[in-house]
Amino acid sequence: MASIGKIARRTFLVGVAAIAGGAAFGVYMVRKDAPNPLVAGDGEATLNPYILINQDGVTIIAPRAEMGQGVHTTLAALVAEELDVAWDDITVLHGPPAQAYYNQALLGLALPFHHYADSDFQHNLRKNVGMVGKLLNLQVTGGSTSIKDAYDRMRHAGASAREALKLAAAKQLGVDVATLRTENSKVIAPDGTEIAYTDLAMAVRDINPPDVDLRAKSTWKYLGTSMPRTDMVAKSTGTAHYAADTKLDGLKYATVRMNPRRSGMISYDDSAARDMPGVEAIIDLGDGIGVVASNTWLAMQAAEAVEIEWEPASYPADTDGLMAATRAAFDLEPNSTTRDDGDVTATVEGTEITAEYIVPYLAHATMEPMNATALYTGDALEVWSGNQAPVIVRDKCAEAVGLDPEQVTLHTTMLGGGFGRRGEYDFSVPAAKIAAALPGTPIRMTWSREEDMRHDFYRPAAMAQFRGVVRDGKAQLVDGKIAAQSVTHTSSMRLVGQVPPGPDRGHVEGAADQPYAIPNFRITGHLADLTVPLGFWRSVGNSHNGFFFDTFIDEMAHAAGADPLQFRLDMARAEHAPSAGVIEAVGEMSNWGSDKPANIGRGIGFTYSFGTPTAEVVEVEDTGNGIRINKCWIACDVGTALDPSIIEAQMVSGAVYGFSGAMQGEVTFSDGAAEQYNFYDYDALRMHNTPAFEVRILETNPHMGGVGEPGTPPSMPALGNALFDLTGTRARELPLIKTFDLIL
Repeated sequence: MASIGKIARRTFLVGVAAIAGGAAFGVYMVRKDAPNPLVAGDGEATLNPYILINQDGVTIIAPRAEMGQGVHTTLAALVAEELDVAWDDITVLHGPPAQAYYNQALLGLALPFHHYADSDFQHNLRKNVGMVGKLLNLQVTGGSTSIKDAYDRMRHAGASAREALKLAAAKQLGVDVATLRTENSKVIAPDGTEIAYTDLAMAVRDINPPDVDLRAKSTWKYLGTSMPRTDMVAKSTGTAHYAADTKLDGLKYATVRMNPRRSGMISYDDSAARDMPGVEAIIDLGDGIGVVASNTWLAMQAAEAVEIEWEPASYPADTDGLMAATRAAFDLEPNSTTRDDGDVTATVEGTEITAEYIVPYLAHATMEPMNATALYTGDALEVWSGNQAPVIVRDKCAEAVGLDPEQVTLHTTMLGGGFGRRGEYDFSVPAAKIAAALPGTPIRMTWSREEDMRHDFYRPAAMAQFRGVVRDGKAQLVDGKIAAQSVTHTSSMRLVGQVPPGPDRGHVEGAADQPYAIPNFRITGHLADLTVPLGFWRSVGNSHNGFFFDTFIDEMAHAAGADPLQFRLDMARAEHAPSAGVIEAVGEMSNWGSDKPANIGRGIGFTYSFGTPTAEVVEVEDTGNGIRINKCWIACDVGTALDPSIIEAQMVSGAVYGFSGAMQGEVTFSDGAAEQYNFYDYDALRMHNTPAFEVRILETNPHMGGVGEPGTPPSMPALGNALFDLTGTRARELPLIKTFDLIL
């Protein structure tokens, strides 16, 4: 398998189009079914990688991580819709690390087309190219792809299992399978005889599940409606299992202290810490230390008592130096020019405007700190970790303790927030290393919040320079340059050891791929030469480029003397009807253009991201004691809405995350280390300053879009544009507290 993996990666680099067309070496392995990782016990049947049936009911195995986004509910509904299982009979578990759970939708996003303009051919091409993820064992939760990826596969799994159960029942009853039907976890014969699925668990093991057609959308009873969340009861009663809840006999508690300058360790003196009662071990981890103690708080206190000499950072030591290096990227040849319509170098008559925008580094700041539990027994390792990339985590833990991946059992628990942060392995590997130093002793390793904040993989600081021309109330030219570190390059090198070929499309997403008809339209991406560790922050490049691009569109609208919503609507109507639809819808929802008091401002923001056009209108109020956000209206077009309540929750969640970053989010550096330590200096929206929301979901998009991230990008410019409407001051730098008196 190792050699196949190498061939697959090389083949993918040579040309994804050849693979999609079936011409490249390795296509057979791409299309071959991945093995079922589930092993049935006594009285159980595993009909495929997604379904296990025993006397307790039906267990649906989810290939993606549940981190609060509700994905387990919709994944379960995909299976249940075809399987005819009663909703109350369902249990949902995270899938183990396995090739069968590869993410097909993720790699397809990299193809060099504007996503909004996908033809059916291009849409299918993305699917076919995404199959390479099977050979790469790309079991990842991210990119707002979970439901798009599972939409066909998990429905087919349910349908195939249903027919297998009918075949088993037909054999048991001695009747024609065509006379049987299924309902509420039972097979029902014409005479009314019922056989519960649970009673067929043994019989169905001998049945080869057939391929069958999927049911028409018009027959759906679960999909398309708001279902009770499968994780709701456990989370409401405190019985949900997170990694930090793992309890094992003889459990010891640990923490780590790593170089805040993100480099190595020169030396350390742990004499004071070793003398502290309850401290059981201090372990050299190479670039830091691990401390094992009788409780977590003591471990953290002991870690701080260790005197450590750290290596210096490999990047400029302070924020000014980092921003200077980012600005220097503008003078480099562009890495990408994925949007270059018309001729931005030609003389275009009209009013010219220019603007420069700046945003800071941002942390993920998940509510549950980074943690993992591990037990090493010499020839095996068991790890409990809330993670978004099980195969990567398993393999990195195995490598760290000198085992083969097959010797590692990884349990993916619920995640107390992810936002991309838990796609990393840096919090699981130290737990494995500490456990390996104490064989036979289970270790629960928890980072302090301060360690978490200083060792995040940040959203990059970024800058943009825009030039535009408007004439007769319309945009004639947009020429934008975006400078930042590459999230794709730094993350890919860290996670898989190589950089994808070609232009970095993620670097300019949210700007170069926007569905606007602008005659002369160019966006170039410039990569800053910096080594600050970066990661996938919710909506990734869209998070800053959405702010840059849409704020500039707003500035152009005002320079053109046009209504900001109508200005966007006219450009979208000529390019992409679903995008025009959400702009029009959010205007209707917010009663855009109506009279309002002088102390009220409204702004619109729009970004197409992850296959979903999303428009937001934000209303702000000057209370006399600071400015607050009163309300946010959101319209999105997801193509097919599988669970409206979850879509609404994700749109609201995405906007709240964006508002938090826009209003006060900022990571600064001094002496090579992040200066923000905890929520007191890196806070988020609280209940008192969170606005009311109204969400409208449209379904005109020809292809299904994602919902986990699209609510974030337009929230930032919509808020800035509303503040401009209120105050007349344009926000070109984030966070907004630098410019406005906001209620925090």
